[in-house]
Amino acid sequence: MARWWRAAAAGGLKTAALSSPPPPVRPPPSSSYHTIQAIPRECSGSRVASRDRAQGRIPTVVFAQGLLEKDPGARSPSRKYLLTTERKQIKSILSSVRLPFFCSTTFGLQIRAGSGSSTLLESGKVLPVKVHRDEETGKILNLVLVWADEGSKLKVDVPVAFKGEEVCPGLKKGGYLNAIRTSLKFTCPAEHIPSKIEVDVSNLDIGDRIFMRDVEFHPSMELLSKNDAIPICKVMSTKSESAEPAVV
Repeated sequence: MARWWRAAAAGGLKTAALSSPPPPVRPPPSSSYHTIQAIPRECSGSRVASRDRAQGRIPTVVFAQGLLEKDPGARSPSRKYLLTTERKQIKSILSSVRLPFFCSTTFGLQIRAGSGSSTLLESGKVLPVKVHRDEETGKILNLVLVWADEGSKLKVDVPVAFKGEEVCPGLKKGGYLNAIRTSLKFTCPAEHIPSKIEVDVSNLDIGDRIFMRDVEFHPSMELLSKNDAIPICKVMSTKSESAEPAVV
């Protein structure tokens, strides 16, 4: 795998022989806001990673999500590539598509032969699944992506966003919203991954709850929960009332 890009640069991959850029992608709600630019790296290790970070780049890996399956027989071809991305670009993306929505939004990925090269080695849609940060500085250390090819199904933690709080009867009476679930896990077709799941609390009074079974989502999505009677939120009367613990 370490030299896959060399063969591509020499014409070994058909994608490297493209003389024109790929057609623009129309951005539906769960589609690309940006196209991530990346270049290959031949090896891994702490020294190599430190050198890349010092040069303003982020060590990145992309692979098929099936590589994470516990059953070896269920794993799909990995398409695993070691890459680096530009810190400046990733920070720009995160400033417009903030966490946690970053990890439920698909992006275009273009892998080029080198920095500033016009040779395209591979491209496609990807979904970020992990952003590793330094605990003290918050600086991005590593980025993990999975391929999000059209027609494929991915497991995604989709953030929950509450709406209607300004007109919620229970909140107007002095109650507060206890957000029990901050995200829901789904199996989604790559083309239908929502950046968030909106939960309407505009009709809730004190003591009312919304359960997983009440949530509306695209029919192609499958909620990965064995118990749809688990509450997502509840309007509590006072801060002293015993609140159900939040589940991330």
